[in-house]
Amino acid sequence: MSELTAPVVAEAAGFPLRGATRPAYFARPAGVGPFPGLIVIHEIYGLNENIREIAQRFAREGYAALAIDLFGGRNRTFCTFRIFSQLMLGSLRNATLDELRAALNWLSARDEVDAERVGAIGFCMGGSFAIAWACVDPRLKVIAPFYAMNPRPLEVVRRSCPVVGSYPAPDFTASAGRKLDRTLADAQIEHDIKLYPGAKHSFFNDQGQVYDPAASQDAWSRVLAFFGERIG
Repeated sequence: MSELTAPVVAEAAGFPLRGATRPAYFARPAGVGPFPGLIVIHEIYGLNENIREIAQRFAREGYAALAIDLFGGRNRTFCTFRIFSQLMLGSLRNATLDELRAALNWLSARDEVDAERVGAIGFCMGGSFAIAWACVDPRLKVIAPFYAMNPRPLEVVRRSCPVVGSYPAPDFTASAGRKLDRTLADAQIEHDIKLYPGAKHSFFNDQGQVYDPAASQDAWSRVLAFFGERIG
């Protein structure tokens, strides 16, 4: 993994949503910017230390990264059921996408952030929401879904921004990655979809039991290159 030594400012944050404040974690390079902005969307494990470290890694690469917490301050069991119901329905109109928009509103309004250079990265359910979100919010210039599912109908991804996606070849999400690859190619949308033989679901989580260093390093390099060409 590419790790720069640039100083980083990282802190707990919050953004407004329907009269409440939603918790998040904000990491950015030291300095005034403006920097390209990223929304980081966690997997089922929530906003944990792994996701915070990913936000910090992006900050060391020159990005202002806001990692949201979809479970924060909520009943986790109910919230998980609601979120996965949204994913199963594949709808492009749901409360989670509203929360992502609100997070981007907050991030884009920061003086340190260039609102014209923003994207998102997400893992599993987070990656699934990133794909759906890219189909309805033209502010996003690039997304990086990891082991994600597609919205339905699949044809909506023809409205997506450029995509750099990473999937484990033996995983249940691999077929979604292949379908996404074909549809984006047919729609002539810039993309880089790669399947990793031997890698497992959550292979990018370096604190998990199935962490795959080789696949993770390659995926990180691809994401940085793809982001760098579009919003870096």
